[in-house]
Amino acid sequence: QAEDGIRDYKVTGVQTCALPIYGYTDPKESEKKVLRNVFEEGDAWFNTGDLIQEIDVGYALGRRHFQFVDRIGDTFRWKSENVSTNEVAEILNGHSSINMANVYGVKVPNAEGRAGMAAFTVENNQSIDWGDLSDFVNKNLPKYARPVFIRIISEVDTTGTFKLKKNELRDEGYDINKHNDEIYFMMPNTDQYKKLDQEWNNKINSGQAGY
Repeated sequence: QAEDGIRDYKVTGVQTCALPIYGYTDPKESEKKVLRNVFEEGDAWFNTGDLIQEIDVGYALGRRHFQFVDRIGDTFRWKSENVSTNEVAEILNGHSSINMANVYGVKVPNAEGRAGMAAFTVENNQSIDWGDLSDFVNKNLPKYARPVFIRIISEVDTTGTFKLKKNELRDEGYDINKHNDEIYFMMPNTDQYKKLDQEWNNKINSGQAGY
């Protein structure tokens, strides 16, 4: 069953849509994904974390059609793949220039899902060798998980429980007109970071960048 919003599957025993739910290796982690007593006492729904919307395909033949919109939580979807922000951040933190990477997904016009973006401070205010960082990212991350945009920030904001704040960074995105920080990016079909200028900023915002 589905409606516009977060996609959930009804769980009957260990079956979901006639397919078994194996879940995580840790039963406690699997249980966190199960919502209980939602519509009636005793029901159980598996929360996929996918945000969907109903679409008109013109030839439905009596069936409803749904389209993926986005991922909810600490993952996002890019190039038809789910990307874990925590896993990408752990890899980036292995580079000598990076101090505490904050990874999140940002909307890019005319592109499905969200492009990866990382914000971080520079270790000991050293200058970054962007060729070396590009090679590090390409070597250690699959193409779909590589941050398209990188933002150099002066300090890392955290919550009262020391979690990295993402909402403001996500809202500002890559647009250099919304803040004073430097943004670096990988152009489509390239593997090296370069500084984002106004020409490319406008091109991306107009949906003509080719992502």
